[in-house]
Amino acid sequence: MPSSSQNQIIEHIVLFKVKDDVDSGKIDAMVNGLKGLATLDEVLYLTAGPIHRLRSNSAFTHVVHSRYKSKEDLNAYVAHPDRVRVVHDFLPIWEVILAVDYIADQVPNTIAPPPGSAAKLTLLKVKENVSDEAKMKIMEVVKEKSPGIDQITVGENFNTVRGNGFSTASVAYFRDLGEMETHKEFNKEKVGEYLDDTIVVELVVPSSSV
Repeated sequence: MPSSSQNQIIEHIVLFKVKDDVDSGKIDAMVNGLKGLATLDEVLYLTAGPIHRLRSNSAFTHVVHSRYKSKEDLNAYVAHPDRVRVVHDFLPIWEVILAVDYIADQVPNTIAPPPGSAAKLTLLKVKENVSDEAKMKIMEVVKEKSPGIDQITVGENFNTVRGNGFSTASVAYFRDLGEMETHKEFNKEKVGEYLDDTIVVELVVPSSSV
């Protein structure tokens, strides 16, 4: 899907850790099963795979990023028998799961970044009782664009059940890994006083992504 005429995009991010004793064949089957969900009607875009680089106190190993045109479509995806089957099959090999969902502040020009693209996903745990003004400042700082970023979205997490307190998230896609490597982290000095925790995940869209 090269471009979009959507009025809204829902970003869905899932991070999880595969248990240490799981063999590579099982992990490959898991990744292929997750990537296969990209063909579901409700899914505008989905990529899944191992994390390229992680900046977090948590030991996540894999990530799924997908996009939907509405919360209803996201809910339909979550309840879809194929998705339920994949989760049922591989949940026993997962240790830690964190999910964040948000309405993107704008619709990306390209809904499905091409294979070889690189993504940086930033999850922020904002301190309690932070003012709305401070929350807006956080989003502005996270979204400060630099050369190499093809697209970036930001929003407030509405998945309070699986979000583990992470209330703000951002997704930035780059043309390739090289462009992402030269990108600087958002300026924590500007908003660090408002944050309890930060997770930054980097991934590369595989050539077999649908």
